[in-house]
Amino acid sequence: MKKYVIIGQGVAGVTAAEHLRKQDQAGGVTMLTDEDLPFYWRLRLNDYIAGHLDEKDLIAKDDQHYRSLSIDYRLNTPIVDANPDKRVVITKNSEEIPYDNLLVATGSHSFVPPIKGTEKKGVFTLRSVQDSRDIRAHAQNKKQAVLIGGGLLGLETANALRKMGLQCKVVEFFPRLLPRQLDIEGAGQLQKIMEGMGLSFRLGVTTKEILGQEEVSGVRLESGEIIEAEMVIISAGVRPNLELAKPLGLEVDKGIIVDDRMRTSREDVFAAGDVIQFNGMLYGIWPAAMEQGKIAGINMGGGEAVYSGTIMANILKVAGIDLASMGNIDAEGEHESIVVSGESFYKKVVIKDNHVIGSIFLGDKSEMNDIKKLMEEETDVSKIKDSLVK
Repeated sequence: MKKYVIIGQGVAGVTAAEHLRKQDQAGGVTMLTDEDLPFYWRLRLNDYIAGHLDEKDLIAKDDQHYRSLSIDYRLNTPIVDANPDKRVVITKNSEEIPYDNLLVATGSHSFVPPIKGTEKKGVFTLRSVQDSRDIRAHAQNKKQAVLIGGGLLGLETANALRKMGLQCKVVEFFPRLLPRQLDIEGAGQLQKIMEGMGLSFRLGVTTKEILGQEEVSGVRLESGEIIEAEMVIISAGVRPNLELAKPLGLEVDKGIIVDDRMRTSREDVFAAGDVIQFNGMLYGIWPAAMEQGKIAGINMGGGEAVYSGTIMANILKVAGIDLASMGNIDAEGEHESIVVSGESFYKKVVIKDNHVIGSIFLGDKSEMNDIKKLMEEETDVSKIKDSLVK
């Protein structure tokens, strides 16, 4: 009987476990996580902070799910070392867990830029359920917060804290919000909507220092401006968790390098999700992690599946506003594009050589699936350009 070990319980690890079990019904599957809550909706942590959800409502798949698949599922079990020659991973309690095939799906951690004062009490990042517990507890009876980073997570957290009654200011290095998902016009539209909700923004600025003695009292910008705050959330992107790559002897660049079957440089070790780099690219989005987990699980179990990449598509709600952003959004305006906008919506389809290469839908994503299909099937749209968006 083959022994399979999966480290990490994010969407990549969970999807891999399910597909591995379909492939090999007899093998022993052990799944390990350092967290204390079963697989949960990471995208909904801000709903928990805002008080819209109880912690139990965050759980996507509970212990019973793993029992039904005969998976040995262990919470609170950090893996701190590995011995690839003996084919074992080693827990914090020095237990050695043997494997024939191993999946590293350890995800990513929040990046903290080198800003003076990040160690002060009241400074947070948001990646795990424990982070959201800490933020929610600290925010009680507070009045002012600064969010460093105007990406998706920063805006969502600002909105959650706003719902708790805090005044929130978002400080963003780029001159626009959501620089990865929106062009200048779309970002301006979103900013206007969010200012109408009571959020305020400082764009195109750099945070120099987090102020306060032991506890946060504000931030100082490069310009000298001081913004008062009783808490600061840093939302400056993520970096892969690569701690196990070295003891396992895996080839690494920005992430663990994998081939189109999610194999690492060691044939018995696979990797998937935020931790990997495929064709020079880090994905860092839920649909990619899910797809990679599926490919890894099938191949670990002896099947045949090939990964050819995932279209960079973000389909989400920002502070309750629908947003879908796919492919090349052409923020520099280098390509032909069709734009339709109104007071509460902004739509853009980017075209190159009569093929759709990207799109933005803000406030109304009703045509998104049709556009995504045209992108995936590389359809010639020369005759239907005028009817792509309404």
